[in-house]
Amino acid sequence: MPTSSISSRLWEAVDKEWMDCLRKEPADKLLQIPSGVVQDHWPASLKQFVLTLRSLSLPRDQADLQEAFPGLRVAPLNSVLAQGMNQKKKHEIQALAGVIDSIARRVGSHKIVDVGSGQGYLAQVLSFEHELSVIAIDASSHHGSITDARAKRIEKYYAAKKCKSRSGFCIPKTVTCRVLSPAMLKDISSSLRQVDEMENPTIFRDNTDSKPLAGDLASECPYSSKADDKSTMVLAGLHACGDLSVTMLRTFMECDEVKAVISIGCCYNLLSEEGIKEGDCQFGFPVSRGAKSANLQLGKNARDLACQSAERWRGLGEAAGLHNFELHTFRAAFQMVLFQCYPEIITRSPAIGRQGKAFRRQHHRRILECNADMAQTFSQNCCSTYAKDALLNEHSSYPKSANKEANSADRYSMFVKFCKSGLGRLGLCVPQDIEFSRLWEEAEEFSGLVGPYWTLRAALGPVLETILLLDRLLFLQEQGNVLIQTVLLPIFDPVLSPRNVALIAEKF
Repeated sequence: MPTSSISSRLWEAVDKEWMDCLRKEPADKLLQIPSGVVQDHWPASLKQFVLTLRSLSLPRDQADLQEAFPGLRVAPLNSVLAQGMNQKKKHEIQALAGVIDSIARRVGSHKIVDVGSGQGYLAQVLSFEHELSVIAIDASSHHGSITDARAKRIEKYYAAKKCKSRSGFCIPKTVTCRVLSPAMLKDISSSLRQVDEMENPTIFRDNTDSKPLAGDLASECPYSSKADDKSTMVLAGLHACGDLSVTMLRTFMECDEVKAVISIGCCYNLLSEEGIKEGDCQFGFPVSRGAKSANLQLGKNARDLACQSAERWRGLGEAAGLHNFELHTFRAAFQMVLFQCYPEIITRSPAIGRQGKAFRRQHHRRILECNADMAQTFSQNCCSTYAKDALLNEHSSYPKSANKEANSADRYSMFVKFCKSGLGRLGLCVPQDIEFSRLWEEAEEFSGLVGPYWTLRAALGPVLETILLLDRLLFLQEQGNVLIQTVLLPIFDPVLSPRNVALIAEKF
């Protein structure tokens, strides 16, 4: 079993001429490879490879939403609704809420099912700002509690607005359960009937937080109408993880009351895949007859790679890019630690979380502290402005250093911290006899190959995501018993939100 990309020398599978060329390139040029940017002096075969990958990928530039949805209303979020949201979340919620509102009006429905609702940000904007009836479904009871607590705070603000404007709104209803099948989601969706007549939020709890709600949920809902009382609804999912996005599409096709679906996928690595033993279930990939007939298989590594963002890589900048390459080196070398000390863990595909963010923050903090110290020293010595700027620029570039030995020692120190943190996250002890220095020496020798290898690898990401999205689009288009209109549309800024392509389908 290979221990890691370093010990198994995965880069040797790449054309040697390509690697010899790319290892001489500065980081800012490497970071543009996933975006399809090539350099004139590269080998012709390398340029063709990068450009071909780009041509096979769906466009990611944000669409003109006003043109796509005439009359679209994208209202800036007030401070009450935006509380707790970061910039990325605000951007996503504003755009998606407007799109959902526009589609709901177009299909004649004011009832929305927010699938994988998280903390209820989208549900609350749809309810309070767009005055739609919403049921928010999430597997976490904690998220359901947060959604209800936020809704109560927001309600006070909008209650005052309602009195002044005489406009109406509905508080989103929350359901806590794991949606495991289209039939189950259909049952939950049916509970939306007459939801707009309810005055107070109702919470349904699954005590185990791991099993679906038993029985027919519609019959248990106090606001459910009679079986023959039909109502239309729209399914929406903002980054519904894994198979959940596919379950939404199947529900859309199987449930007559669902007139539209807006799905933005995420976490492709969590998709179940036909050909890989995942238990008795409907697979998340492939779902279309076309993809199945072509015997398409990706595997977990490829599905994980589909989450790579060309825009994020391009926007890193040289210093952050070099640091990012180094973190990849740390992770590959950490795999060597696991293989040596805990070989049984390797078979479980261990995940240690996003340690990179913490290490980047530590690195930037050290840079700022270093710059502050240098500025103070130069001020005290009355150094010229030109010399001060030159030295500050020297120290703000990572990992440049006048003292290569000191820089190497710093990298080794960070590697040891990375390993100890990773072992801790896996609940493992740091072995007393582990030779971190020997492992790092072996890894550091090949660290210059990490940037070229990883950027070429990341260039495959947009193509792989395109395959997954087209499989879902084709699945809907293959359904001959219902007349539907489908489109794949990038509705977010890809720099802010890399998973920005929405699959939108409407029944006629």
